[in-house]
Amino acid sequence: MVRKRVIVSGTVQGVFFRDTCRREALAQGVSGWVRNLPDGDVEALFEGDGDAVAAMVRWARTGPAAAEVHAVEVREETPAPEELLGFEVRPTPRDAG
Repeated sequence: MVRKRVIVSGTVQGVFFRDTCRREALAQGVSGWVRNLPDGDVEALFEGDGDAVAAMVRWARTGPAAAEVHAVEVREETPAPEELLGFEVRPTPRDAG
């Protein structure tokens, strides 16, 4: 079991990034979530088989056809004890500022 968090920068909001990410993750059998961030980036958490998670990280480097990805920050995390079931689109977090 592998867990990676990615932050994707560029033209990634308003281009169906989250919905396409959800569909790709479900096709790969990856659990987790994706959400827009207030600064215009997209954040996603991928958890599952190492090869499937690696495929999702590769996908995030290009995203859907309308996206223009400039950078992807990838952080490895220890899989948490809570069980992630399926893959969901989460709401944008409130800006703490």
